[in-house]
Amino acid sequence: MAAKRSIFEEVGEERPKAPAAQPGMIDRAARGARGAIRVWLGILFAMVVAMILVGGLTRLTDSGLSITEWKPITGAIPPMSVETWEAEFAKYQEIPEFQIQNKDMTLEEFKGIYWWEWGHRQLGRVIGLVWAVGFLGFLALRKIPTGWTGRLAIPGILGGVQGAIGWWMVSSGLGEGMLDVASYRLATHLGLAFVILGLLWWYMLLLSRPERELMQARRNKEAKLWGLSTGLLHLAFFQILLGALVAGIDAGVAFPTWPLMNGSVFPPSPFLLEPVWRNFFEDPGLVQFMHRTLGYIVFAFAIFAWRRSRASAHPRTRRAFDWVLVMCFGQVVLGIVAVLTQAQWHVAITHLFVGVAFWSLILRARFLSGYPLASSVREGL
Repeated sequence: MAAKRSIFEEVGEERPKAPAAQPGMIDRAARGARGAIRVWLGILFAMVVAMILVGGLTRLTDSGLSITEWKPITGAIPPMSVETWEAEFAKYQEIPEFQIQNKDMTLEEFKGIYWWEWGHRQLGRVIGLVWAVGFLGFLALRKIPTGWTGRLAIPGILGGVQGAIGWWMVSSGLGEGMLDVASYRLATHLGLAFVILGLLWWYMLLLSRPERELMQARRNKEAKLWGLSTGLLHLAFFQILLGALVAGIDAGVAFPTWPLMNGSVFPPSPFLLEPVWRNFFEDPGLVQFMHRTLGYIVFAFAIFAWRRSRASAHPRTRRAFDWVLVMCFGQVVLGIVAVLTQAQWHVAITHLFVGVAFWSLILRARFLSGYPLASSVREGL
């Protein structure tokens, strides 16, 4: 029904119109700054990747025990004078690694390993700062999407735990008779780094599409591919932990032959240590054998998942599994090269980087299995 007109209103006069209702107002209010938060998470993701690689180089250069104290705040300032350098070197000279392995090291040589460890710790501090500034900034501006405050807090909390685990790891190498950190502590440290990396990447994937679109896509979830990618993710994570054990005890240089281990399928005398469980962490031959064997299992499982993905109706999901298999094959080849070259640093660090890429691609394939992207008929051809 038309609204009543005033008797004093001119016939030709236009009445002011009420503002039109804007569709999606509630959805936009709950959406927050998804794009900006995704960029922030992307920066954190790149920094964590750099952190993993710098950590790997710190291990490969035997630099991890060069700083014998944990000073989260004051440790950010490196030695600035001859006296402070000599004081740091004197602390290093008190630990077994110097006394047994590096007793001829000079101050200049010490500076080389010190800078690697200092850089690794400093990068961790910067990552924590970038997370805190971003999280508190978005929180203060009320730009965090509904339901995401707790999620975005998790990487920061885990980052703090990671710092404590890092010192727990380093402290294990300062005890009597120790030349390196405990391998299982190194595996814990690297494993948590991959958990943090995976969370950041998963959040970026979720934020790449509106909530409404994700809810609609979830109705087309491919349960079998979701389960297979989840299983592959777990196997890959276990393989990452075994890789850390290999690095922790230099098991990569023990048997530089392939496909056999110095002419044998199984390494000789693998259970000499007491108690028996120590062999699974500290015997180079057994640890390398486990890493090799699981590598074959991961590759076989990746092939199986790829074969099953051929039945997917979604081209982008199929391509995601294509890349998973390609990266898995590359990682197997690099693993073999690492064995044959006795884990030369450039091969080992490339192996680690491809491991990061493989981990990320599995997560992406899993995401597209759970939230398939609709494609046109032309794209499916």
